[in-house]
Formats: sequence, structure tokens, C-alpha cells
Amino acid sequence: MTAPRKQALLYTVFAAFAVATALVTHLTPHRVWGGTAAAAYALGAALTLAAPSLPRTYLARGVAAGSALLPLAVLTAAGSAQEEVSVVHRAGARLLAYGTPYLSPDQLTDQPYTAYNPYLPGMALFGVPRELLHVDARALFALTFAAAFALSLRPHLRLPSRRFALLLGSPLVALPVAVGGDDLPVIGLSCLGLGLAARDRAGRAGLALAVAATLKATAWPALAVGLVLSAARGGRRAASRFGAHAAPVLAAGVLLPALRDPGGFTANTVRYPLGLAGAASSADAPLPGTLLAGLGPAGHAAAAALLLSAALAVGGSLLLRPPRDGRAAGLRLALGLFAASALMPASRFGYLVYPAVLVLWALWRNDHAPQQPPQPPQPPHADRHERLPAAPGRDRDLRVRDGAPVPAG
Repeated sequence: MTAPRKQALLYTVFAAFAVATALVTHLTPHRVWGGTAAAAYALGAALTLAAPSLPRTYLARGVAAGSALLPLAVLTAAGSAQEEVSVVHRAGARLLAYGTPYLSPDQLTDQPYTAYNPYLPGMALFGVPRELLHVDARALFALTFAAAFALSLRPHLRLPSRRFALLLGSPLVALPVAVGGDDLPVIGLSCLGLGLAARDRAGRAGLALAVAATLKATAWPALAVGLVLSAARGGRRAASRFGAHAAPVLAAGVLLPALRDPGGFTANTVRYPLGLAGAASSADAPLPGTLLAGLGPAGHAAAAALLLSAALAVGGSLLLRPPRDGRAAGLRLALGLFAASALMPASRFGYLVYPAVLVLWALWRNDHAPQQPPQPPQPPHADRHERLPAAPGRDRDLRVRDGAPVPAG
């Protein structure tokens, strides 16, 4: 099958997914995305087959704009988004007004789940521009992901490339860009941190991963993998640089806000995700952990035990066989996040974007590419003169290399 036909087939699969989403979902943002994206994918497939000479990179960018940016613009104008976008916007407003992005336990009494903010304090910063400049947080989520992911693959991926545009236009990324997208900056920064650690930039890796860890708890496994990767490549000195750069960010973005508002922090970011708050989480995808938790207290305990066992198994593998390059680190993190997504007592299908993007990121890397052989030294320029040693007892001559002797003046 030729390359244009493969790309057309890919767009056809994307279009089928978008149509199915529009037909089966009860969420208005997803329905809008499904209809808009399906048209973009269908047009991309048709153009790929009808005009095979059209540069496929430009076509991929156009499809990405039609499947991600266009529905984002439509939904932003209509004020329609997933509930988490409103949560981030309210958190930014509360941060500006009260210095904390969380409601207190008393304020949360008898409130629905939408009043809770399960994100870590750093996520509220994406909601601040909404309050000041009327900028939707989804645009910032998408920009952060695109920039961080692109930088994470340097020098393995020349940008803007066709496959990067295909990723941005795929339902894997285009759907969350349009309707929610709060996981995207976490994924992008996690990839950036692992990429920097693989390039022996331990300090910068710690900084990037610590920023991600101030946004959502889903970034903390990436922080651990990045530390292990840095230590495996550079020893204790690299691990110390990693920690020295990560610690101040974590203190400012997590510890200090938690100390300032311990009640609100605990009620929103600890008790609510664990199902111990007054309102149940809306994350109810029929994954193993959610199904077990639905059986009652015993099932909830079983799901928590399985989740803990998976975490210990992945953590043990990091200690016994630490990853030594970016690809191994990305795949190990993808495995751990896949297990966590499947076994969490309250989970959703959207969490699977973490392992899916990480696997693609790892496979796109070329950590084991042979290095270019060193170039031989270039000979001196043809008209360069040099003094050559003369025989004992004679004056030195000024000669041109590979040329006739020139009498010394």
C-alpha cells in the first residue's frame, strides 16, 4: 500500500471514530467535536487520494487545524466545555481573590462534585488568564502540550513534521484539545522531562517534571522515573542536580499552598479522588478498578490493593532494572500509568491518553542510532605556507606544502 493510501486509510479510521462519538455521546462538547472533526477527516482522506502530489505534511497540518482548532474555536465561542475546564477557571478566580484555589471543607458541605477541585495548586495558573484576559484554559493546555512535546523529541524529530501533525490531528489529542485537555500539559511536560534526562540534562529534567507534578498527581510517577533515569545515566551527581532543581518548584507549587490551606487542600486533592468526600467522583468508566469499587467497601479495598500492588511492582522494576535511555523510560512510565488508569477506583477512559502518547513518544525516539564517525582533519589550505625544519647546518627554507621550495629571505 502506498504512503498516500495509508494516510487516507488513517483519516478514514479517524472519521469513523468521530462519527461514532457524535452518535453515542450525551455530552454536547463531544458531539460538536465529533461532527466537526468527522468532516475534517473525511476531507483529508478525499484530498489524499484525489491529489497524491499534494504535500502530505501540509495536508496533515490542515487536518489538525480542522479536527482540533476549529472545534475548539466553536466550543469556546459557545462557552461549551467539559466540567474540568470550568473547575480550572474557578480555581484561577479563587486563587486571585483568596490566595487559594480550593473551597474549605465547610464550604463543600452538601455541594455537588463540581464544587471540588481535585487538581494540584499549579493547575489553577491556567485559569488565571481567563479571569484577566478572557483566554480559555484549553488554548493554554494545547499550546503547552505542543511546545513541550516538540522540545522533548529534539533532535529525534524535525519540526514541524508530518507525524507530529498527525498526532495533533488524531482523536487521541484533537478531542481533548477541543473539549477539555487538562491532561495534555502534564503529558507534554512529562515527555519533556524524560527527554532532557535522556540527554543528560538532569537539572532541567527535574525542573520540567516538577512543574508537571504541581499540576496533577498523575505526573508524580513521571517524576520518579525521571529521577531514576538521571541517576542511571549520571550517578549521584546527576540525581542531586535533578533534586536540587525539582525541590524548590515542588515546595512553591505544592507544599506551601498545602500549608496555607491544609483543610481545603486535603478535602479537594486527597479525600475527593479517593472517594472519601461528601460527593462521589464523576469518573466512572467501566474499567477494572471502577467495577471493583462499585461492589461496595470490600471491592473498593480490593481495587486499592491492586493499585498499590501495581505501583510497588513498577517501582521495584525501576530499582532492579533502571531505564538507561529515553525510550526505556517512556515505555516503563507508560506501563505504570496504564496499570494505574485501569485499577484506580475512580477512573475514566481519558486517562488512557497518558500511556498512548508515551508509547508513541518512546517509539519515535532513536536513542540507539549509531553516531556519525569523526571527520578526518582537513588538510591546510593550498596556499598556506609553513616553515619546515632544514638539515643540520643549513638555513631553513620557506616552502609551500606539496610545492617547490621558496628561498628564505
